[in-house]
Amino acid sequence: MAQAMHGQSSPPPISLLSTDGKPHPVQDTLMVVTLVLGAVAFVTAFFHNLHLLSSWAGLIGIGTGLYGQFISATTRERFALIIGLGASAIGFMLGMAHGGLFGGWLG
Repeated sequence: MAQAMHGQSSPPPISLLSTDGKPHPVQDTLMVVTLVLGAVAFVTAFFHNLHLLSSWAGLIGIGTGLYGQFISATTRERFALIIGLGASAIGFMLGMAHGGLFGGWLG
């Protein structure tokens, strides 16, 4: 009868990005930032005159993605971070091939 004495607790709120039922605001923020920067870097990498944007967005996306991987807690976060990291890396490399991070500012 001890179980009857305990009140039923409400289930934890289910997050789309969390498979363990716990909130992960820092990891989720890094994941979204990495995905957005990866998308920006990937799309702008196909335009030669936007090499500054693609290379910087790619570089920052790689940094946020790597740190997000370091502190990630769930498989969903890791999966999305890898997608963002890949897009950031492709955008960064194509941006570097089209003119680089400084694009002629240094001489």
